Amino acid sequence: MEHVIENFVAEIRQIISDAQTNAIRSVDFCRVQMYWNIGRRIVEEEQNGKVRADYGTYLIRNLASKIEPDYGSGFSVRQLERSRQFYRLYPIASALRTQLNWMQYKLLISIPDPLKREYYELEAINNGWTGRELERQINSQLYERLLLSNDKQGLLALARKERIPENPYEIIKDPMVLEFLGLEHKPKYYEEDLESALIEHLQMFLLEMGAGFSFVARQKRILLEDDEYFVDLVLYNRLLRCFVILELKTKKLTHQDLGQLQMYVNYFDRYEKLPDENPTVGILLCTDKNNEMVKLTLPKDNRSIMASKYELYLPKPQQLLTAVKTEIAAWEESQSSEND
Repeated sequence: MEHVIENFVAEIRQIISDAQTNAIRSVDFCRVQMYWNIGRRIVEEEQNGKVRADYGTYLIRNLASKIEPDYGSGFSVRQLERSRQFYRLYPIASALRTQLNWMQYKLLISIPDPLKREYYELEAINNGWTGRELERQINSQLYERLLLSNDKQGLLALARKERIPENPYEIIKDPMVLEFLGLEHKPKYYEEDLESALIEHLQMFLLEMGAGFSFVARQKRILLEDDEYFVDLVLYNRLLRCFVILELKTKKLTHQDLGQLQMYVNYFDRYEKLPDENPTVGILLCTDKNNEMVKLTLPKDNRSIMASKYELYLPKPQQLLTAVKTEIAAWEESQSSEND
């Protein structure tokens, strides 16, 4: 009887929680609609006064001077300019997403590339990102990092759920940005420090890893005859339908590191993987790597072992874009040499 009552109370709690969430979402979307309608009226009024080149600027400044004293900073010149831009980028009211709030739309309208904007919009909805999480993903150049192994249309097809990932290169990023760990750049720090920080910030780490990841184990023990080995982290990806093993290195990657990870991958494929699951993927997170060494160490048709650099600080956008372009150039050069 007591068990039945507990279930009943839990159901009522869920009803209340869902109603509160929906109420907040409804209020947030009303704000989105308000700014959209303000933007619509500003654009319509601008079009009526288009004989004057500076009419738009005058209109917004005059409007802000009239309503900001009564309604606050949410109706400043800057916010009214955003409203106008919002309407221009999203002119169809029925296309507005109820799952997104005004903070998220402000972030989206700051992105000039329409494909990039659509990608972040879809991923924010698919993964339930908060405004802060969306901001973090944009600032970490998630889109550009994923383009290292995807074309734009393929990346959007994944976001639109038109297809599922066919290999780990489509969703695993290089470099990974781990600024949320709060670790300082020191002459030397230990792999257990990095591992502990990742576990402590597991939710943010899974967000950085990408869609479909869940935590399985830490320091997974493997016994081979009389020898013990410990896998740093074990994850599972429901989209790839496979185990994902992570080995952490606080130094430059070596070919011995790749060999050790290959052994762990082979072990999981033979003893842990179910018959209907896909082959295990291994990822080495390291501070630096020699791409040519990695290429020569692994088989040509390798799809199971990946090496990814990590950054402890969120780089400035230009720094990260430069790094991404360098990686793309290196990859294109390697592809060209293979085809020659």
